[in-house]
Amino acid sequence: MEQEKDSGRIGIGAYIALAAAVLFFSGLFMKVDGMKWLSAFDFTTLGGTFGTMKDPANNTFIGAGGVSAKAGFLFSLSLAPTVMLALGALEILTHYGAIKAAHKLLTPLLQPLLGIPGKTGLALITDLQSTDAGAALTKELYDAGEIDLKELTIMGAWQYSGAGMINNYFAIGSALFAVLTAPVIIPLFIMFVLKFVGGMFVRFVLNTVYKEDFKNEKQSS
Repeated sequence: MEQEKDSGRIGIGAYIALAAAVLFFSGLFMKVDGMKWLSAFDFTTLGGTFGTMKDPANNTFIGAGGVSAKAGFLFSLSLAPTVMLALGALEILTHYGAIKAAHKLLTPLLQPLLGIPGKTGLALITDLQSTDAGAALTKELYDAGEIDLKELTIMGAWQYSGAGMINNYFAIGSALFAVLTAPVIIPLFIMFVLKFVGGMFVRFVLNTVYKEDFKNEKQSS
C-alpha cells in the first residue's frame, strides 16, 4: 500500500472503498424492497432518529421513540450534568485536602487488601454512586502519576464489579425487593464484599501470572 501511495497508483482496494462510501452515505440501502437487511449498512439507519415530544409533561429533552446512535448520544448528554457535578464537588473537596485525608485513613485498609494507596479511596467511594465520575477520578490519579498501571488495573477491577452499586441496586434492584426473604441491606453488603474479593483476585493474578508485565512498574507492598 505504501508503494501505491508513493507512486500515485490507485489500487482496486481504493475503488472498493469509494463504492462502499457512496453506498453508505447515499441512502440507496435505506429502503430496498425485499432486502430490508441492507439498511444495516446505511448511514441514515445507523444514525437513527431523534425522539418526539409526544407527551411534553412526561418526556425529557430526549423525547420518545428515538432510536440508534442519536438516542444513545442524547442519553449520554443526560448523564453529563451528574458527572460534572460529581467531579466539581470532588475538585473542591480535593482542594481542601480530602484526598490527603483519605490517603491517611484508608491506606491501612486498602494497602493490605488491594495493594493500592488510600488516596484512591475517593474514586472507589464515588464509584458506588457514579461509575462515570469514579472512572474520571481514577483517570486523573493515573494521569497525575499518583497510581501506577498495576494499581489502575486493580482499581478498574474493583469498580467494574458491581459498578454504581448503590445507585443501581436501589434504582433497578428495587423491583425484586418485594420477593426478598432477607433484609434489603444483606444483598448490598454481599455485593460490597465481593467487590473486594474481585479486586484481591485480580491483584493476585497480576502478582503471579502477569508479574513480568509489571516488572518496570512501582511495586505495591
